[in-house]
Amino acid sequence: MQACIDLIVLHSISLPPGEYGGQQVQQLFTNQLDWQAHPYFQQIAGIRVSSHFYIRRDGQLWQFVSCDERAWHAGTSSYRGRVNCNDDSVGIELEGLEGESFESTQYVSLAALCRAIMMHYPINHIAGHEHIAPGRKFDPGPGFDWLLLRNSLNLDARYFP
Repeated sequence: MQACIDLIVLHSISLPPGEYGGQQVQQLFTNQLDWQAHPYFQQIAGIRVSSHFYIRRDGQLWQFVSCDERAWHAGTSSYRGRVNCNDDSVGIELEGLEGESFESTQYVSLAALCRAIMMHYPINHIAGHEHIAPGRKFDPGPGFDWLLLRNSLNLDARYFP
């Protein structure tokens, strides 16, 4: 039985942290990252993660996993009374650092993507990694403009943390 996809989880990522524009995030999500290419990569060596989508700083959108398949973006998580958010969510990574701001082009792409996802799945919740794994994860962080996303999607507050 397939889970009911009703949650979008927003994340932030950059590899190495604070560096933008390279191919390292895409390489990580396709299990092709050279663990020797940067000292930071030794800290995450061997990690196997995936996300459904990735939005670069310039708004460019990448898809890695079908929304009908489970991606490994949430880790140990709980939200809306359910655990294992990987089972029934779509994960979207934004190129950036937790706590820092994101680009207007990213919000435009994110809103369009969320609208498209909501046309195909009964999405009732949009949350950050920080909301589904509090104390363990902190992204996208205080630099993310939740009100801008909410207004862009014309959704009421019940959808958001």
